Amino acid sequence: MPLNAIPSVRHATRRLLGVLLLALAPLSVPAQGVLSGAAPAQTVVQSDQARAELLAHAPEGAGPGQPVWVGLQITHAPDWHTYWKNSGDSGLPTDLQWTLPPGVTAGAIAWPTPRKFPIGNLANYGYDGTVVLPVPLTVDPGFTGSHIDIRLYATWLVCRKECIPEEGNFALRLPVRGSTGLHGAAFDASFQASPKDQPAQDSHAAPEPGFLNVALSGLPAAWRGQTLEFFPEAAGLIEPGQPWTQSWDGERWRARVPLSPHRSDSPQRLALVVAQASPAGQGPGSPGVRLDVPVQGTWPAAAPLPAAVPEALQAALDANAARSTVAAPAGNGASPLTLGAAVLGALLGGLILNLMPCVFPVLAIKVLAFAQHGERRSAHRASGIAYTAGVVLSFVALGALLLGLRAAGEQLGWGFQLQSPGVVAALAVLFTLIGLNLAGLFEFGSVLPSRVASLQARNPTTDAFLTGVLATAIASPCTAPFMGASLGLAIALPAAQALAVFAALGLGMALPYLLASWVPAVARALPRPGAWMATFRHLMAFPMFATVVWLLWVLGQQSGIDGAAALLMLLVVLALLVWALGLRGRGRTVIAGLSLVGLAWLGWAIGPNVTRLQDAAPGQAVATAVAGVSWQPWSPQAQADLVAQGRPVFVDFTAAWCVTCQYNKRTTLADATVLGDMAGKNVALLRADWTRRDPAVTAALASLGRNGVPVYAIYKNGQPPQVLTEVLSVDEVRAALARL
Repeated sequence: MPLNAIPSVRHATRRLLGVLLLALAPLSVPAQGVLSGAAPAQTVVQSDQARAELLAHAPEGAGPGQPVWVGLQITHAPDWHTYWKNSGDSGLPTDLQWTLPPGVTAGAIAWPTPRKFPIGNLANYGYDGTVVLPVPLTVDPGFTGSHIDIRLYATWLVCRKECIPEEGNFALRLPVRGSTGLHGAAFDASFQASPKDQPAQDSHAAPEPGFLNVALSGLPAAWRGQTLEFFPEAAGLIEPGQPWTQSWDGERWRARVPLSPHRSDSPQRLALVVAQASPAGQGPGSPGVRLDVPVQGTWPAAAPLPAAVPEALQAALDANAARSTVAAPAGNGASPLTLGAAVLGALLGGLILNLMPCVFPVLAIKVLAFAQHGERRSAHRASGIAYTAGVVLSFVALGALLLGLRAAGEQLGWGFQLQSPGVVAALAVLFTLIGLNLAGLFEFGSVLPSRVASLQARNPTTDAFLTGVLATAIASPCTAPFMGASLGLAIALPAAQALAVFAALGLGMALPYLLASWVPAVARALPRPGAWMATFRHLMAFPMFATVVWLLWVLGQQSGIDGAAALLMLLVVLALLVWALGLRGRGRTVIAGLSLVGLAWLGWAIGPNVTRLQDAAPGQAVATAVAGVSWQPWSPQAQADLVAQGRPVFVDFTAAWCVTCQYNKRTTLADATVLGDMAGKNVALLRADWTRRDPAVTAALASLGRNGVPVYAIYKNGQPPQVLTEVLSVDEVRAALARL
């Protein structure tokens, strides 16, 4: 059927474009996380790092008195691993939480013998390849059901060089009558790899300053003369990655293992697993033996934890920060603000926000609006009030959404909406349309239905209100001076007080325009309406297009080059569509119809590339202009290791969508004198990228009393962190370095 035979094409096209133009920066919830416990139950959870499956093994049925086993089988991708009950220097054990019918109880995990994973001078204990973590079920004699409904909520930390917390909800129905032995081989392999309990006999452990001496008797005769591995079940007791010695004295095996100076326990008995070291293959380690040996002598005093490693940052090390809100600990460098100070800081921060480069495109719209009103004071005042209302209500709505999502368990911070590729793409579409309009490619009256097109003329206050909404959408990712501490406090306040801080932030941003609309001297200082306005309007299209380039770059950081190219193609076809709607006659119908079909096809064919987050690439070191000084990827572990070594650490908390971050990165942080001072002080440079959602970065920001980027902090052992201002200067950074 020819396009001109479709009577509704023209009107449908207008309506579609009208929806695009009026959908001002929708705030969508990031689609890359599922609230804990909210995912539908299943038997398999799959990610790029691991595959987890709930298995059952009841060879004689699941009736009372029968051996019934269930377990989580984890199959790791190459180079990835999860953790044993004692994870070693870092990490977090896999946690299984069971929901069972009355009369059925679950025992503890029968942990297979782990492997040791050295990482520099550290080491972790865990599993790679495929492993089953078996759990015995006990069915009471009085249980009368025909089946057992098993539900499991599991959390595990899977690591390579980076760590990713994962979770799953699993469900399984186990019949009481009839055997369930399909996975018998997997459970048998786990049972064979489990350590066998062995009497202590005359084995013992004897602590001394800095070391733990272990003497074990009765180990398998086949092990004599071989190198063994030592796995204490108590976490934090020894230094797993430090060198230690071992020897055989006949049938007696002796080891001298470094004690952790920061251990929190001094047990009188020591549960440990010993196995052959470095077994070939993957999965659990080689079958070991488990002993519970007495401790002879007195434990030496333990040293306190380094003050420079905040408690919340330690929580991030074991991934607890991935699922809980971390409060700023005392003495971490965060300002203990009162509510009044937070509101004042938000007001000042909002005022300064007008000077941030991300708000510049919106300033052009406001300048044109002021000039168009000329001497009409009532129009100026109505516009100022409407714009202020749009900004304040948008900040309050954005703050309420942030608080609600955090209360639901999401680890989010200020600017969270630009961590969603869908929001970035929507803003790019919006600013492309605004830029094309300012450039004169189309007028709203030529492409929108007459009722919609006349809205601006009939209701200029509505237009000013929507401009305030647009300004908030663009300005919200930025963090101006005074804003950081206020927003950090707002997150921890009751809802009403927190929303007051967000409202003050919006009022501060709108205040210059509100004052200008009510002060006649400002209006008289503005140029009079004239021909210059057309030239200025066309000129202001280019900042809009520059903003689109920036948004495309941000999207490329999130969705990769394919996502950015897909959005660029969609924008080209969208531009063709709005141009065609300015034509007359048959050409308008045909070209607009074809453009609309092309836009729909592209949205279906390549649209998913735009909103799909690509896998995060491992961070790479970035060289600087000073030899020997480079930026390394941040992680809680890397920071803690460097601080423990006595090196000062400068952390740049940044994001691709934060324009202030990019400005500081290319100016102050690239200054040769600053880098020279850092080299002279042997400062380690770490860059924490928050372009995507990262619970560890969110936790580290919270430990500093902050909730958005940019944030710049200097850590040194024995000193509280120094938190610098959001807009860095060379003198400020050099002065902070001089205090180290």
